[in-house]
Amino acid sequence: MAAHRKPRQRPLSGHTARTAATLALAGAATATGFDGTGQAEPQLTVAQVRERVEKLHQEAEAATERYNGAKEKAETARRRVNALQDQAARKQEKLNSSRDALGSLAAAQYRDGGIDPAWQLALSSGPDRYLEGAAIAERAGDRQAVAVSRVREQLREIERLRGAAHIELKSLRSRQAELKRRKKTITGKLAEARRLLARLTPRQRSEVTGDGVSAAHVSRSASGTRTAPERTGSTPAPHARAAAAVSYAYAKLGSPYVWGATGPNAFDCSGLVQAAYRSAGISLPRTTYAQINAGRRVSRSELQPGDLVFFYSGISHVGLYVGGGQMIHAPNPSAPVRLAPIDQMPFAGATRVA
Repeated sequence: MAAHRKPRQRPLSGHTARTAATLALAGAATATGFDGTGQAEPQLTVAQVRERVEKLHQEAEAATERYNGAKEKAETARRRVNALQDQAARKQEKLNSSRDALGSLAAAQYRDGGIDPAWQLALSSGPDRYLEGAAIAERAGDRQAVAVSRVREQLREIERLRGAAHIELKSLRSRQAELKRRKKTITGKLAEARRLLARLTPRQRSEVTGDGVSAAHVSRSASGTRTAPERTGSTPAPHARAAAAVSYAYAKLGSPYVWGATGPNAFDCSGLVQAAYRSAGISLPRTTYAQINAGRRVSRSELQPGDLVFFYSGISHVGLYVGGGQMIHAPNPSAPVRLAPIDQMPFAGATRVA
């Protein structure tokens, strides 16, 4: 019976190879839009780029404020963990001293005729064993009973502190994981915004980001220091601290936006107003959604210099009102700290810091 063999494949001749290559390229062009009508990314107008970039920046800023809140909670958890661990360490030192004292008494008792079981129990390194047999202290003398009771209480306190520290450590790790997720969200949206802006000409990018307008708001002296532009409006600040916060914001015009930054050389939106009032001796919360509740709410018609003005339904952006319908704010990574009209974004509310 003849064996069934796979026929040998012969190399393609020159003409046949060229034909196959042409067919393959044609198929690839059809599958990938090689002719320009397939899946090629559509060209966006400047207006469309502006709309998409603004949306990405708004989403990134909302994520930044959530990041700031998570970071604040993580730092609080870290401080609690450190405090509990320090407290446990101090308690352990006291416990060691108490055990040393018991050891001295036990040694004296041994020299006088043997060690009592109570001392063996008190000197045990296992707190469970000790606590289970705590009743033995009643058979010791008054002095010994007090010493043994003190060791027992110290052991209980150390175990409580260690348990609390363990819970706080789990909370800290959860916060750290949340920070990592939010950071990934922020950097992804900002990277997409940069990619869109990179497709524009320098002039178009300036039109989208408003860099030309921003440059007009900041001048530099011959020494290189930043000088504030002419102040907008004539309404005075309601108090000296508000005036100091406004002066601080004017001095920071042109500073770069960096998400998560609170100064002194870079800021995000809530970081700027927090730093401005910190310079005036007033402590504000870190996030926009906490800052809106940090003072007395005022209507748009009541605005005075120094008021905090908030935007978007999620309270994801804040600026410092300076009068004349203008604010100073840190917009986004494509624009530095600048002076801008408050009607530039959807107004959500305002707060006057006491």
